[in-house]
Amino acid sequence: MKFTDEHEWLTRDGDVATVGITEHAATQLGDLVFVEPPKVGTALKKGDAAAVVESVKAASDVFAPVDGEVVEINDDVVKNPALVNSDPLGKGWLYRIKLANPSDFDGLLDEDAYKKLIG
Repeated sequence: MKFTDEHEWLTRDGDVATVGITEHAATQLGDLVFVEPPKVGTALKKGDAAAVVESVKAASDVFAPVDGEVVEINDDVVKNPALVNSDPLGKGWLYRIKLANPSDFDGLLDEDAYKKLIG
């Protein structure tokens, strides 16, 4: 599992990465009431706003952690945004992206570096 300094997490299976927000981000946002994932087929560049998560406190963009094309979204979190709060690193994933450059995954933060980031 890898992380970004924008509080996204990724796991990788071949050239496809699953993307979600970290437990830290989910806690900071509070109870989510709305999730808008990217559309399948969307080409994303690292840093692009890819999805929107909205809580009772705030709306927040979820940024693309790598370049690639969205190949799947998690319909379950669209129907039940609370999954992101209850299981952010599991059933609360947001979308899957086919990596344009699989080596980009290796340049992301590991768990120790992410823990240092959030203190």
